[in-house]
Amino acid sequence: MRNDKQNVIVEKTVAFSLAIIKYCEVLEHDRKYVIANQLLK
Repeated sequence: MRNDKQNVIVEKTVAFSLAIIKYCEVLEHDRKYVIANQLLK
């Protein structure tokens, strides 16, 4: 049985992941390389 509804958890997880990536770019711009690398791991 196929569920055509959007999965809220998947949507929120993807949005959170994209926000983390953008934040890591800000950290790298501010020369906070170590914390950015740890956050991405």
